[in-house]
Amino acid sequence: MNKQFAQLLVFIRRQIHRNPELGNNEFKTSALIEKVLKAHGIKTIRPGKTGVVGFIEGTASGRKKCVALRGDIDALPITEQTGAPYASKTKGVMHACGHDANATMVLGAALLLSRKKNKFSGTIKCLFQPNEESSGGAKGFIHAGVLNKPKVDAIVGIHVSPWLRVGELGLKRGAMMAAVDQFAIEIIGEGGHGAYPHLATDSVVVASQVVNALQALVSRNVDPVEPVVLTIGKIFGGERFNIIAGKVTMVGTVRTISEQLHRRMPIMMEQKIKHICAAFGAKYTFKYDVLGSVLKNNDAALDACLQAGVQVLGANKVKMLEKPSMGGEDFAEFLRFALGCFIYVGAAGKKAYPWHHEKFNIDEKVLPVGAELLAAIAEKLLNSVQRTAFSV
Repeated sequence: MNKQFAQLLVFIRRQIHRNPELGNNEFKTSALIEKVLKAHGIKTIRPGKTGVVGFIEGTASGRKKCVALRGDIDALPITEQTGAPYASKTKGVMHACGHDANATMVLGAALLLSRKKNKFSGTIKCLFQPNEESSGGAKGFIHAGVLNKPKVDAIVGIHVSPWLRVGELGLKRGAMMAAVDQFAIEIIGEGGHGAYPHLATDSVVVASQVVNALQALVSRNVDPVEPVVLTIGKIFGGERFNIIAGKVTMVGTVRTISEQLHRRMPIMMEQKIKHICAAFGAKYTFKYDVLGSVLKNNDAALDACLQAGVQVLGANKVKMLEKPSMGGEDFAEFLRFALGCFIYVGAAGKKAYPWHHEKFNIDEKVLPVGAELLAAIAEKLLNSVQRTAFSV
């Protein structure tokens, strides 16, 4: 790989890393990406207020299909503790999930593909998506029309992984990441004096029973070999030590891999809540929101990624992952409208920290490797994947 090209990608990634922006506010990031694309003669559009789409049109004769490469661009509300010379200059915001690297690798692939337009036919779209960390990022991009004009036949999303060595490709057949749901429960009792609990309905006691019942739902009402996570992440209520709380609110998340269980979970949860509240004479409200779908890779798209990985990295660098992740990824929304595959590329630094950690960082050697890999995948998909029957 050309040393100058690698240095350019490191420069771009560090610029994005120094200036992290939260979802739907990625104005500087989008401007930088657009500037680089235009400087290399790549046509761009700006769907929505942030985010960029770059177009590389192949000039060779052949089938005119369309393939998309997606990289996310938003950061997280975390204070960086890496100590890197290019650390975030924005207080309380950092690229703790590697989106700066994801976007840079897609950008690098765009530059490589623009140099060899005469080698392929069809269109390659490079999607730089805002707001992945919050709900609605991919959906908003899709509603803005990024999968149309021309219609995308296949799509690949990339993400750096701290658990794979630099240059390793991680692939998972079928379900790769969980559906992400969010819930809010309000327990409505009747407040009173802490010394006279028999004259009140203690919402704290009711809430504690609900917490236990929901954990038992996972361990006793779901098949033990069926992946599911139910986490209550926040609980609050009451006024002071000697007042019985009239209301308690709890919020949390549910993660599932099975579509059937995904549909059943809110029904089973509400049954538990309803029966417990009835037993204590309390009332409740229950709100359940589906934030994302199960991310399920298409076999044909995965095979193209595998073949490109062997070609670029070598067979020993391609790792087939055995287990799905209970983390979520809104790339799943794109897979509702086009064949596709989500891939991990190894970026482990000297010490591996998990995603969303204040010391998360990458080995920048991954940047040109990921760019070359994505360019090869895009060409492979143009030549292998049939036109999709999906529609937006």
